[in-house]
This record gives sequence, C-alpha cells and structure tokens, in this order.
Amino acid sequence: MTQLTRRHLLGGAAAAAATVLTPFSITKSHAAAPPIGKQAPSFYRTKLGDFEVTVVNDGARVAPIPNGFVRNVSQDQVIATAEAAFMPKGQLVAPFNPVVVNTGSKLVLLDTGFGPGVGPTVGLLQGTMKAAGIDPKAIDIVVCSHMHGDHILGIKNADGSLAFPNAEIKVPALDWAFWMNDDNAAKAQDGFTKGQMGFNRKIFGDLKDKVTRYEWGKEVAPGITAIDAKGHTPGHSALVIQSGSSRVLFQGDVTNVPDLFLRNPDWQVMFDHNPDEAVATRKRIHDMAATEKLLVSGFHFPFPSLGYSEKSGNGYRLVPVAWNPTI
Repeated sequence: MTQLTRRHLLGGAAAAAATVLTPFSITKSHAAAPPIGKQAPSFYRTKLGDFEVTVVNDGARVAPIPNGFVRNVSQDQVIATAEAAFMPKGQLVAPFNPVVVNTGSKLVLLDTGFGPGVGPTVGLLQGTMKAAGIDPKAIDIVVCSHMHGDHILGIKNADGSLAFPNAEIKVPALDWAFWMNDDNAAKAQDGFTKGQMGFNRKIFGDLKDKVTRYEWGKEVAPGITAIDAKGHTPGHSALVIQSGSSRVLFQGDVTNVPDLFLRNPDWQVMFDHNPDEAVATRKRIHDMAATEKLLVSGFHFPFPSLGYSEKSGNGYRLVPVAWNPTI
C-alpha cells in the first residue's frame, strides 16, 4: 500500500495546478504592446526669484562627427573624446534648448530652435510649448542670442507665417550688420557661411522693418541683459537673467557640446566665426560662471540644459542641476 506523504501531496498539487493553469495561459495570452518610438515633449521649469524659467526642448540630433569638426585637434582625438562621454561610436549628440522666461510682466523666448521641416528629431518647439501650457501667441519678446539657423529658423512656421505673431523680435546689432550685409553674402566662401546667409534672408528678408537690434550691456527685456560673448558670431551674446539676487546665465553657444568644448575650452569648433575670439570668450564667461557659482543654461547642453560650471584641470566640467518635481 502506497503511503501519502507531505512530499507526495505537494508534488500532486503542483502537477494539478500546472494542468489547470497551462491551458488557461495559452488561450488567454496577450500580444506584446507595440513600441511607441518617441519621447514625450521635454520641458523643465525652475524658479528664479519672482521669475519662472522654462527650458523648452526643440529636439536633438545624433549625427556622424564631420571631418574638421574641431579645427585644431585631430579627428581621432575628437572621436575618442566623444566615445569617452558615451556617445555613439563616431557620432555626436547635440540637443537644442530654447528658454522661456516669465517675468510677470512679459513672456520672453530666448532663441527659437530649428522650426519645421529640417528633420524629424528637431523643430519640436511648438509641440513642447503646447505641452508646457505656453501659447506661442502669448510670447511678448523673442530674443536671439545670435543669427545661426538653429537659433532663428523657428521664428516662422512652414507656411512662412510668424510662429510668435505678437512678439517683438530682437537680434544682436553686430550680427545683423554681418549676416544681412549683401557684400558679405557675395563674398562667403564656405558652405556653412553661405547656408547661414540664406537662412537669415529666408527668415528676416520681409521683416527688416520689424526687427529690433540690441546692444551689449543693455536690457533686452525686463531683468534680462545682453553681454558680450563674441567669437562664435560677430555679435554672439550671452543673456543674464536676474530677479532679485537670483541669476541664470543663458550662455547660448559660448560652448558647444560641453563634453567636448567645456572640458577643452581651447578646442575650436568649425562653426566659430572667429576661433581665437571664441576661445577667449569661452574662458572669460566660464571663469565668471565658476567663480560666481552662476546657474548656467546652455543651448547645446544635455536636457534640461541647466547646471554649474566648475573648474577642472585646464578646462571646466558641467555639474547638472538636481532634478526637482516642483519649482
């Protein structure tokens, strides 16, 4: 006679469970959910005194590092440095991060991104602003740090209408004098400069009487002052946003991708109009930011593009802000 032990009983229960559950699991299985394939619109808010600052991402590009991307460093060294920062092999990741400042009296947009039609991963500003609850029609002032395409093309929609129809548009006076000069356009030799000349005519050709040219050392909006950051372009400007004792430095393109050009401030990116000036500006601006412990917003910094510049060796390192679910 077979004796039923605890072991037999547990084994039999497991077998019975398998008999019951297996047919059920086969007949009731669910198909895997399809991948969504894209991120949610990326915006990030922070409080600055009485102001509210919102970073509104326009997208990012992942592209092969072009030959000559850094003028004064070998291509192998550039690729190795990008890989050391965990970028895809042989490629560069470049984000684009405009900023909206709510001063209480004015809603101010700093740079506009690419606008529509340039590529599927950029030109996302309008969708980001909508997700952030910011109506483009409510923008009072658009301030461009300089007049390269990724900072101005978003001024217009795909049909040529103004993306921010009620806004005053402000650009650096020295940039306007260079980029809108027909003699300079005729003399442009390299493809990049020719392309930027074309972009400026596309955006500003019918807006010449509607654009305000600003000078360094003056307010471009309440609490926002333009400062000399020349080199990347003739009139390239950084913007100091101040409310009470709180400040943010919108550095524009003083440094391009920080893992390359903040860590190596002597590197000369191919987009710099005057490389030597750009290097001197980079050191001056980030020495100031590091010494004064300024919060810095960089157009090409990793989202949310806010952090602190800290001296490190012969260069600087970016210390990102700690993410906070409130402002």
